[in-house]
Amino acid sequence: MATEQKGNILVVEDEENLHEALKLNLEMEGYSVSSAFNGTEALKAVQAEYFDLVILDIMLPELDGIGVTEGIRIQHIDVPILILSARNSSSDRVLGLKKGADDYLTKPFNLEELMLRVEKLIKKNKRMQDKETIDNEYAFGGNRIDFKAQEATTWSGELVQLSKKEAMLLKLLIENRNEVVTRERILQVVWGYNVYPTTRTIDNFILNFRKYFEADTRNPKHFHSVRGVGYKYNDA
Repeated sequence: MATEQKGNILVVEDEENLHEALKLNLEMEGYSVSSAFNGTEALKAVQAEYFDLVILDIMLPELDGIGVTEGIRIQHIDVPILILSARNSSSDRVLGLKKGADDYLTKPFNLEELMLRVEKLIKKNKRMQDKETIDNEYAFGGNRIDFKAQEATTWSGELVQLSKKEAMLLKLLIENRNEVVTRERILQVVWGYNVYPTTRTIDNFILNFRKYFEADTRNPKHFHSVRGVGYKYNDA
């Protein structure tokens, strides 16, 4: 049985036999696998769900792999992309990498090599996302948060009870202080792989944080929405 911990992979390949072989082998290695058979499906899947890796064929119906890669990167989604191509020219490889792919494998490929590259890309991505962890208590701008007790004392001296998801989102934003955290990353960490709330839900959490922790909610110093990209906490 596949486990979420090992990684959630989207396989985008229109050749059914190869698609099934990839899916089967990845699942046997413990990955959770979703499928798309054309470029449009692939873009929709990446917008709707968090993936640790996209394995992407170049020759696809509707929208080719280069177009899919470009579409993913334009939306600031930083999922690792491994391109598979029957074309062995270096110009294809360079174009794929230029548009934002992380790795490139030429067909026919050695299955063991593919599995090693998959593992390496997912591990590297997880390492990059594992920022410093913070202690159970954290203070900023006159506010104090106790993550273990799920409560906060605000700058005005008010005691606020935090829901589990509020505490998780606060922790994630603070661990990535002064950096934008993408919506996809928030959904993966706070809501899990397949339970997706709307962007409005996250916006409401940010509004709550401003209400709790900002002296001036109209001109927030700490909690910011970055339109079309994600959310950010500043400790200044």
